[in-house]
Amino acid sequence: MNIIKMLKQYLRTLLFMFTVIYAIVIGKTDILNEFIEESAQVDEWLEQSDLGEYKKLFRDYGISTLSGCASPEHLDRLPELPAAEEKRLRRAAQVLQQKLVLRQWLATRSLQHVYSKLLSLDVSSLEDVYWLEDSIARHVIDSKDFNAWSLARQSLPTGKEELQSLKNELWNTVVKSSKHQDAWTWGGMLIVSVSVCGLVTLAAMTQPSLAPEAKHSLLQYVTGKYLHPPSCKVEWGWEEPHPVGDTMCFTVHCYQRNGHPYPICDTDDLTVHISHGTRKITAVMELGSGQPSLAHTARVKFTVRTAGVYVIAVMIGGVVAACGPFRKWFIAGGVAARRSRVGRDPAALVCAAGRPRALHVHPRDHYDNIATIATDDAKSFSIEISPIGGEVDKSLSSAAQFEYDSVNQRVSVSLCFPEAGVFKAAISYDGVLLHNGQFDCIVLTPSDAATVQRALSSKRATVSYEARLLSPGKQRRVLCCLSPKQLIIKDYILKIIPKRITSFRVCPSTKLIVRPREEHPCPGGELVLEDGVQPPLRLHCAARDLLAATFTRLLLANCGGEDTFKNKQEFFYSEMRTAHARHPHDKISLRVRRDDLVRSSLKATKHFTLADWCKNFDVAFHGEQGVDWGGVRREWFSLLCGQLFDARFGLFVSYSESATGLVHPNPDRPPHLKLKHFELAGKVVGKCLYESALGGSYRQLVRARLARSFLAHIIGLRVHYKYFEQDDPELYLSKIKYILDADLDVADSSPEIYFSDDVYDSSGRLLETKELVPNGASIRVTNSTKMAYLDALAQWRLAGRWRAESDAFLRGLTLLVPDNLLAIFDENELELLMCGTGEVDVNDWRAYALVSGSGREWERRLNWLWAALSNFTNEERARLLQFTTGCSQLPPNGFQDLNPRFQITAAPTFGALPTAHTCFNQLCLPDYDSYEQMVHALLWAINEGGEGFGMI
Repeated sequence: MNIIKMLKQYLRTLLFMFTVIYAIVIGKTDILNEFIEESAQVDEWLEQSDLGEYKKLFRDYGISTLSGCASPEHLDRLPELPAAEEKRLRRAAQVLQQKLVLRQWLATRSLQHVYSKLLSLDVSSLEDVYWLEDSIARHVIDSKDFNAWSLARQSLPTGKEELQSLKNELWNTVVKSSKHQDAWTWGGMLIVSVSVCGLVTLAAMTQPSLAPEAKHSLLQYVTGKYLHPPSCKVEWGWEEPHPVGDTMCFTVHCYQRNGHPYPICDTDDLTVHISHGTRKITAVMELGSGQPSLAHTARVKFTVRTAGVYVIAVMIGGVVAACGPFRKWFIAGGVAARRSRVGRDPAALVCAAGRPRALHVHPRDHYDNIATIATDDAKSFSIEISPIGGEVDKSLSSAAQFEYDSVNQRVSVSLCFPEAGVFKAAISYDGVLLHNGQFDCIVLTPSDAATVQRALSSKRATVSYEARLLSPGKQRRVLCCLSPKQLIIKDYILKIIPKRITSFRVCPSTKLIVRPREEHPCPGGELVLEDGVQPPLRLHCAARDLLAATFTRLLLANCGGEDTFKNKQEFFYSEMRTAHARHPHDKISLRVRRDDLVRSSLKATKHFTLADWCKNFDVAFHGEQGVDWGGVRREWFSLLCGQLFDARFGLFVSYSESATGLVHPNPDRPPHLKLKHFELAGKVVGKCLYESALGGSYRQLVRARLARSFLAHIIGLRVHYKYFEQDDPELYLSKIKYILDADLDVADSSPEIYFSDDVYDSSGRLLETKELVPNGASIRVTNSTKMAYLDALAQWRLAGRWRAESDAFLRGLTLLVPDNLLAIFDENELELLMCGTGEVDVNDWRAYALVSGSGREWERRLNWLWAALSNFTNEERARLLQFTTGCSQLPPNGFQDLNPRFQITAAPTFGALPTAHTCFNQLCLPDYDSYEQMVHALLWAINEGGEGFGMI
């Protein structure tokens, strides 16, 4: 009976303490004033219970009698606590009890000093100890204590009842360790009750490790009037799964612990971490709103471009909020015709009549994700087939049926041509032509197809076809000799002895254009050959289709599949390894001097054969000890490229006086620099490409900012006046642009310009006047001839002046790299292949960019731009640099040395594509409705209009 009576008294005291705290919080002191009768008794009890410091607090609220604290009749008259408050206090008591039990268990093992470290790992009870992995605990527990921790952890009971018994023993030890151990007196019961229920915050003030979240005052903690991350909520603005491409927005609602809204601000350290695999996504966050009722909200926006699962963690002061992190699933968007591709060869499609030829369409969304479509949606694809120069053949077009292959996520179509000929096909989606959906189909008879196959597999290196040259010049019989490397046109001397007229390389820059058949009794048909460098040739060949099909098959063998940069790069590396497979990659010693690097490197390699250049260089610097495990070799490549292509060295030079401009071979180089130095530079570049083809730790990059015209010369492209804007912006602004805009037919309004160019030295002294055409100094440029003049000027200034130097460079380069492999790239892709994308620091970009604009909308646009750049891949950032500055490489010191500085200006348009002026390194950014729209416009501009030149 005494035990039951004591338990009832204990429960009444517990309820009283709840009531006291509640009365203090709500300010109802009239409840407490009813108990003022025996103040001396209360004072004595407080002093005996070590609570004398709270005596004034009780007296202020009118608590002056012990009977008033515990009298049943007064307890019955106290108002009950709200259910939520009582539940919260009971939960706090339970958490504190678990922490005290954990602390006592650690004390029995002499590990009480690791208590605070365990709390940092969210270990607050004995149950949590079971789930704490040793690999995690090892990071916070010292090695000298870890063995004791492991033994203590292993000694924990495995059964639920044994664990509960252990917790009871530890709790009894906690209770009995108080100063007064007389069993369950009023003072003892009150101390235990207050410790368990009402003094969580008091414990936090004296022992912060018991409750790390108690960073506020006693009143704030008791009332819950502070920001509580677990109480916050996240409202998602979409339903899962959601297609990629949109600007996703979710709202974080911030609440206090008592459930009331909390007005969020910058000092509360609200951050959002979004990741997709290993990639971090930058988000745009807006705190609060113009409406006071939404001051507790934060809107977060980010763009999803890659399908998959994204992990979103909302952090407030380093604490995960709203029971995160969250996993959100995004799927690919709808089919985008301009992104979808036909899995075909980059040249014409060669097939045999009557034999089906399967093609595969790879549907992609706007962001190059694999688009999943329904089976019925395959009907949205269509094909139009027409003879060259004729109308659409509806019977051929309707015979092709599209079927969706859900396993491989592609659309298949089978083409079958009943008759031989040359046709033009166009594949569309919902009436929009696919990215590479338009192509020619060369249909041969089965016998002709077998002839082409035998010619390609034969040991004979050359296949010849007779033709008639129609233009230029007089018509005559010629011989078209086709080899894997080139197409040679030969004339007949005395109608029996062939003599070479011209030749075309078998590469993508050489276009073989099939003309429509004319109503003519002669078999075959016309074709045109052009490469942009020499005048086009118009031929009539009886075996035209055979010639076109053979040329196409050889071109495919030289290019290796689809025409994306990734496929070209993989094909290039594969062909490089195959070309040098017979040369072992053994080590060969190379001793050079650091203080005379170029001369000593030239001397050390001057007797190297092709097999030696294919070996693995074991580099050692004179006077330096060390073993080359790859680091010294990489340093030699980096230092040597840095000197060879540095304008201050003199071998290469930029058109401007800036040392950070785009460089080309220097025709006015110092006397000690010979053509053999250019040949060395070509060999070093070829060696870098070969090492990159081997992959892994051998990969080497060429650190050089090469002029676009020089890159075009390497791959055999004809230069034109537009290259001046990137290579020589001063000349472009002062002369080229003026000629394009001026009316040259009016003599009084413009200076006289002739087909000649004056060459000056560095001091401004005239050296010579170069005639661009025969007798050009006396031929005036007019409106009708201005384009011819600009073309001739580009040929002279951007290629002719340093042709000997560039030829020497190509001799060294082609020692290791076959020229037909380089021809499959354009100048931008060649720079990415040689120099790589590099690491572009967005913070450095932002720090040194010159921004022209003002206003709140402009600031929002800029923030979107920097967020977009942070989410771009390295290749996309490099392409944006190419688009804006004409080069994907930065000077050695980054944007700080870029001259002119990178500029961002506001364009007076809305929703248009960004434009660039490479002569100013200027990006013109229009206004957009949303972050998503701006990202889409940027990607479209750099991928589809990456040549720059002030694209409008």
